[in-house]
Amino acid sequence: MSTVLQAPPAASMSRQRTPLDWAFALAILAVTAWTFQRYGAAMDVYEKGITLCAAPSAIALGWFWSPLRWLFAGTGLGAALAIALYNRATDDYGVDLAAGEQLFWMKYVLSSKSAIMWMSVLFAMSTVSYWAGLLLRRQTPLMIGSKMAWAGVYMACIGTVVRWFESHQIAPDIGHIPVSNLYEVFVLFAWLTTAYWLYYEDRFRRAGQSLQGLGAFVMLIVMASVAFMLWYAITRDASSIQPLVPALKSWWMKIHVPANFVGYGTFALAAMVALAYLLKTATPKALWVGLVGVPVVTMGLPLLGFSLAGDLAPDTASAVAKTGRMLAGVLGFFVLVILARGPINAFTPKPEVCDDVMYKAIAVGFAFFTIATILGAFWAAEAWGGYWSWDPKETWALIVWLNYAAWLHMRLMKGLRGTFAAWWSLVGLVVTTFAFLGVNMFLSGLHSYGQL
Repeated sequence: MSTVLQAPPAASMSRQRTPLDWAFALAILAVTAWTFQRYGAAMDVYEKGITLCAAPSAIALGWFWSPLRWLFAGTGLGAALAIALYNRATDDYGVDLAAGEQLFWMKYVLSSKSAIMWMSVLFAMSTVSYWAGLLLRRQTPLMIGSKMAWAGVYMACIGTVVRWFESHQIAPDIGHIPVSNLYEVFVLFAWLTTAYWLYYEDRFRRAGQSLQGLGAFVMLIVMASVAFMLWYAITRDASSIQPLVPALKSWWMKIHVPANFVGYGTFALAAMVALAYLLKTATPKALWVGLVGVPVVTMGLPLLGFSLAGDLAPDTASAVAKTGRMLAGVLGFFVLVILARGPINAFTPKPEVCDDVMYKAIAVGFAFFTIATILGAFWAAEAWGGYWSWDPKETWALIVWLNYAAWLHMRLMKGLRGTFAAWWSLVGLVVTTFAFLGVNMFLSGLHSYGQL
C-alpha cells in the first residue's frame, strides 16, 4: 500500500503572535489608512469595500505564510518609489506618463512595462536554472532557480500595481485593475502559478520532503504563458493601456478574474506535476501513446476539421495556423522529455510526493474556480440580464468545473490515485486551455471581447 506523504500543518491563525506578527499587521493597517486618505475620494463604494477587505486578507496571508510579508513589503516600497518618480514628471494635466517613463529607474526598472519585462527575464532564468539542476543533479542550480522565481514574482507584483496607477493617470474613467485583457491576465497567471509553486516548495521542504526537480516542470508552463504574453504584446500592442469595453466596467471583474486564475494556475501546476509522475511510473509505450497521442487527438483533429472545412475566415485561418505551430512545439517538447526521462527521473521526488502535490493543487484550484464561476454568474446577471446563457465560454467553464469535480469525487470517494489520476490531470490541462484560449480563438459569443 502506498503511503501518502503529508505536508506540515499550516501555521495556526490562533497561535501566540510575535511582535513581528503585530508589526506586520500594523504596517498593513497603516498603508490601508494612507490609501483611503490619499485616494479615497477617487474610489467608489465597491473599491472602498474591496480595500477594506484586502487589509485583513493581507494580514491573514502574511501570518499564514511568512515569506509573503517580505513580498508585500517589497512590492509596496517598489510601487511607492515608482509613483514618487512619476509624480516628479507632471504637467498642467497631472502626471506626464511619457516623461516619467524616461527617468532612468522608470525606463529600465520600475515602469509597468519594464517591471513585467524583468519578470519575463527572471522567469526564463529560473526555468533554465531549474532544468540545469534537474539534468546535472545539482542542488545549487535548483536553489538559484527558486530565488529567480521569487524575484520574478516580485517584479510582476510591482508591474501590476504600477500599471494600475498608470491607468488612473491617463483618465479617471480609464483606470482599472490590470486584469482586463490577455496581456494582463497572462502576467497574473505567470506570477500566481509561480507563487503557488514556491509555497508548495517551501512547505514540503519544511517537512523534510524535498520537491527537488519539480520546479523545472512547473516553470515550463509559466514560461509558455510568458512567451504567449510577449508574442501577444508585440503583435497586438497589448501592453498599452486601453479603456475598458462596457461589459468589463464592473466591480465584479476585480474579484472574478483573480479567483479564476488561481484555479487556472493551480490546475496547470497539477498537470505539470502529473507529467513528472508519469515519467516515473508509466511504461515507455504508454508515454509515447499518451504524451504524443493526446495532443494530436485533442488539438490535431479539430485543426484538421477546420482545415477541411475550406473557405475559412481570415481570423479562423490564422488561429488554425497558430494552433498548429503550438501543437508542433508541444509534440517536440514531449519527445525530448520522453527521451531524457532517465536523467530526469533520477532527480525528481517519489511518485507518492508528486501525487500529494497534484491533489493539493487541484483541491485549491477547484475551490477558487467554483467561487469564480459563481461570481461570474452574478456578473453576467448584471451585464446581460441573466445568470447563465450557455455562451461558449460559460459552457466550457462548466466542462472544466465538472472535470475537476469528477476527479476530486473519485479521489475522495473511490481513492483514485496513481497513473490514471495523473493522466486525467494532464488531459484536464488540455480541456482548461481550450476553455481559456481555444474558445477565444475558434468560437464567438458574449465573451468575444477576449478574442485573439
